[in-house]
Amino acid sequence: MILAIIAYAFAMTAANLLIVKFGVWMSPVNSFFLIGLTLVLRDWLHIRLKAWQMALLITASGAITYFLNPAAVHIAIASSVAFSLAALVDWIIFATAKGTWFKRSNVSNVAGAAVDSVAFPTIAFGVLMPEIVLAQFASKIVGGFIWSAILKERNT
Repeated sequence: MILAIIAYAFAMTAANLLIVKFGVWMSPVNSFFLIGLTLVLRDWLHIRLKAWQMALLITASGAITYFLNPAAVHIAIASSVAFSLAALVDWIIFATAKGTWFKRSNVSNVAGAAVDSVAFPTIAFGVLMPEIVLAQFASKIVGGFIWSAILKERNT
């Protein structure tokens, strides 16, 4: 479980710092590789952590972003808020969905990805960017599906 927590914090922090370094168009790439992973890890951790522990992990990842690059404060805040909103939606869907962990994870990831894809760029950059929202959403769904297939064996 410690490895999953570290991987979650690393992926979220790396995604934040890559946005600061390369700009908003890095977000679909981040969404596929890193945010897809965090969506699935959140589901994996959902059955292992309490809600307050997950909230602390999300907040800590934002704080790590800030401490590594204080100029990234707006990205760290946007990321923490968006991840918190998405985590809440994801948690509700994951907790109430029926079926295998794999199915529940992917169903809840669609909802979490939708919330995060709208909230993050809007908060971080102060404007709704439909092309970024759509690119992020599609990347998160595909990336999340691949990551959930990789972690599926650990949850059956």
